[in-house]
Amino acid sequence: MKIGRLQLANNIILAPMAGITDLPYRLVMKRFGTALVFTEMVSANGLIRSGLRTRELLRSTPQESPLGIQLFGDDPEVLADAAGLVQKDGDLLDINLGCPVNKVIRSGAGSALLRDSRKVGRIVAAVRRATEIPLTVKIRSGWDSESVNFLEIARIAVAEGAEAVTLHPRTRSQGFGGRADWDQIRLLKENLSVPVIGSGDIFTAGDALTMLRDTGCDGVMIGRGGYGNPWLIRDIITLLAGDEAAPPTPEERLEMAELHFDLFTRFFGSRKAVFDMRKHLCWYARGLPGAAAFRSLVNQVQSEAELRRAMTDFFASARALENTT
Repeated sequence: MKIGRLQLANNIILAPMAGITDLPYRLVMKRFGTALVFTEMVSANGLIRSGLRTRELLRSTPQESPLGIQLFGDDPEVLADAAGLVQKDGDLLDINLGCPVNKVIRSGAGSALLRDSRKVGRIVAAVRRATEIPLTVKIRSGWDSESVNFLEIARIAVAEGAEAVTLHPRTRSQGFGGRADWDQIRLLKENLSVPVIGSGDIFTAGDALTMLRDTGCDGVMIGRGGYGNPWLIRDIITLLAGDEAAPPTPEERLEMAELHFDLFTRFFGSRKAVFDMRKHLCWYARGLPGAAAFRSLVNQVQSEAELRRAMTDFFASARALENTT
């Protein structure tokens, strides 16, 4: 798959997700073959104000290249200035036109921009002038069911220089409820000359292949389906090659959870690792016997040693139970 001048190894992309796609998570997903990983969405205003916490979101290593950076904001010139500041930090820029979170909406950014197609055009044009690296946009179907305008928004973005469009086919008002309307991805692909990336409701390798087959999209973007399940990337690649992969064993889950924990501790220190890894451990444990009790336990743990011990004990117990059945 190619986006502008950026050649990707395959067509599987990790979605930018606030509070999720930090450096440790991206390195884990890259390990399983993701062609392109994204930062969490980065505030253009925060970058312009030289916010250290905002710059921390851009922390990277060569091992995760190519890296996409997603920016959000509502002012064309601020976004353009931010694009100029970060263009050497990554290999591709994406403009967030789809985030449904109230805090983002209130600032006029994210999916709030879907209500102002002219501003979308000004934003994409300004960012395109500010940088030469590949530029994409990520959008939703529209603001609500009465204003489904993804085709209009996508055409404007492409006309102003976007080199690919990712569509999550839900409206802002839907949030993550209901089913994503993959027919909208098909319609978008039929009407655009640039690559179209499909997003939404990919939880199994079969889901990814179905989306690719039924919509004709050029690539798939993995979001919630990858929580605690980096094997999803491997499974998609394996299925595309005509084979099937076995589900991860408790030992494999523990090994990956330990690697994830080690990366977190290495880059962010023990305290942050403990609090951020809690949610990831709950996801790594999903579907195993005793997972509910484990979730309750880890969400109360305060120290790294205690959390690592709980993690080791849980997956050892799951392995023992699996061996007796």
